[in-house]
Amino acid sequence: LIPLDGSKTAEEVLPYARTLANKLKVPIELLAVIDIVEFAVHISAEKARYLEKMIDQEERRSKDYLNKIANTFTGLSVNCVVEKGRAAEAIIDKAGADKGTLITMATHGRSGIDRWVLGSVAEKVLRATNNPLLLVRAAKSTTSQEARLTSVIVPLDGSELAESVFPAVTELALKLGLEIVLFRAFNMPYSVYAGADGYYAVNFDQLIAEMKDEATVYLEKKTEELKSTGVEKVSFLVKEGLSADEIITLGRETPDNLIAMCTHGRSGMKRWVLGSVTETVVRHCGDPVLVIRAA
Repeated sequence: LIPLDGSKTAEEVLPYARTLANKLKVPIELLAVIDIVEFAVHISAEKARYLEKMIDQEERRSKDYLNKIANTFTGLSVNCVVEKGRAAEAIIDKAGADKGTLITMATHGRSGIDRWVLGSVAEKVLRATNNPLLLVRAAKSTTSQEARLTSVIVPLDGSELAESVFPAVTELALKLGLEIVLFRAFNMPYSVYAGADGYYAVNFDQLIAEMKDEATVYLEKKTEELKSTGVEKVSFLVKEGLSADEIITLGRETPDNLIAMCTHGRSGMKRWVLGSVTETVVRHCGDPVLVIRAA
């Protein structure tokens, strides 16, 4: 499912959608949403009587636009849909009808009478959908038909929750020929440095070394588990630092990559709650991020 608002920035998700659709052999659904409330706010009182006609015109324009985009997908089944309502709610409801639907969208677009603000829309979808979601941060216009992907970075924290991305990541690696890079960041909690009666008499270098060893043993085990599924290229990396910062840095240093993360956010349009690490990475990372909602 590809939500589009007619802007070039929103279209920057299309090369990634083409790559995934072609490799995974899945159909495409293009979605435009007409926000009637926002539409009405931007017209004068004397023109209000023409609102219904203007909405009809916008619906025709949106259909023509989506059909034009559909023609850029060759050899794929593409369906075009125009909905009326709030953009985030429409996207979530549309995708929610099939839990196997992947939402792919850019993280910001232009706003205005016939545009939704993709920054806020993407954020709401990110926090509320139960569907897998691929977010591409729009930075500059691209003319590429398909995006090049060579690796997928999988941040882990040692929990089963974080590991729930493995089935999706394994399928992507096998069908797209990607290298899986398992990553774990560790850092000394501030509470370790000082207690109620002052500083602890501990060997911090030893503690850090032990944390690094523990993370390394864990990632070595997970590396072997993934290789046993048939994935040929699996590597791992351990870094000291704050998780979100180190994930973003690694993403920037790794060309043609995709970051795959799990979130434990609660669903529902009234509960905008999300794991802070995932949200920070999505907001500040320039790489595409695949977010999987943990069951």
